[in-house]
Amino acid sequence: MQNTTKVDRRIIKSREAIKKAFLELFIEKNFAQITINDISERANVNRGTIYLHYHDIYDLLDSCIEEHVNELIAFCTPHELVRDKADFIAELESVFIYLSDNFPFFSSLFSSNRTFAFRERLLNFITDNIKDKLKSKNTETASDLHIKAHFIAYAYIGIVEWWIQRGMPHPPKYMAEQLSLLFEGNDI
Repeated sequence: MQNTTKVDRRIIKSREAIKKAFLELFIEKNFAQITINDISERANVNRGTIYLHYHDIYDLLDSCIEEHVNELIAFCTPHELVRDKADFIAELESVFIYLSDNFPFFSSLFSSNRTFAFRERLLNFITDNIKDKLKSKNTETASDLHIKAHFIAYAYIGIVEWWIQRGMPHPPKYMAEQLSLLFEGNDI
């Protein structure tokens, strides 16, 4: 028999209400202007309930960022070793669709002063993913591989930021195809 702890539905509902309220406020206001009182009023919970689940507003933001990064990582985790260009474009497109579906959050995040936590986590994941792909080709030395992986990861994040900050001027499929062409020239 498996020992799994069942989480009370009230706890799940409270967390969801708190995160939903926070994300709505995050989209409406500058992060520095959001208070625990604002969140508790919007979520219809007591301040104590928020502190029961999160240390402070920064912990809540980090939790939201972590959740979105994990979703993005799930899209980018290779499901098979040998992939063709169409699979690669489909993987990239799914990332852009996710970003598009969550545009208000990412738009607010990229315009906030707290983006470094999100950006750094995403950069580390993308860099590691690119290193693995480059290593599988066995064409570079370790330092070249490291530099090339960071170069490509920063370029990728830069393109994502550009796309989001300009209100997604191109559809996800177009962005995926363009990135695929850029990655193709760098043996990804």
